[in-house]
Formats: sequence, C-alpha cells, structure tokens
Amino acid sequence: MASNTSLNAVYTAPQATETFEHVFSTTTGTLAAKQAHLSELQSLVPKLQDQINVFLTERMEEDKKEAKEEENYGEEVVEDDA
Repeated sequence: MASNTSLNAVYTAPQATETFEHVFSTTTGTLAAKQAHLSELQSLVPKLQDQINVFLTERMEEDKKEAKEEENYGEEVVEDDA
C-alpha cells in the first residue's frame, strides 16, 4: 500500500513564516520498503537543511542591509572605492 509522506520544517518569526517541505511516497509492509523509506528520508534531510540555510542566509543579509540603512538614515553615505 503506497501513501505520501512529507518531511516538513517551519521557520516562524514576527515578520514572516516560511515552510519547507519535501513530499515522497512510501510503501509500508516489507522490510525492503521500510529500508527504502528510511533511505529516502535520510537523503532528504540534508536537502531540507540546505534550503533552510539558504533562506536564513538571505534573511541575515536583508537584516544587515536594513540595519545599515537605519544606521545611515538622514546622512549622506559616501561609498569607499577600496
């Protein structure tokens, strides 16, 4: 019997919520089916971690940019060529 299973992670912050999800089909019953399920799950966890890391890195860059803009609010910003 085949069914769909999902691996989920949810990032929640005051400004945003982001859901990361991988859906895959599973077959229950036999030992081989259970091993295949665990193998697929094991391969999806690092992919999910990579997606989360990319998202969090982007958020950190946005936060840094906003902090710099707030720090320089009302001031003339001179870019360094160095």
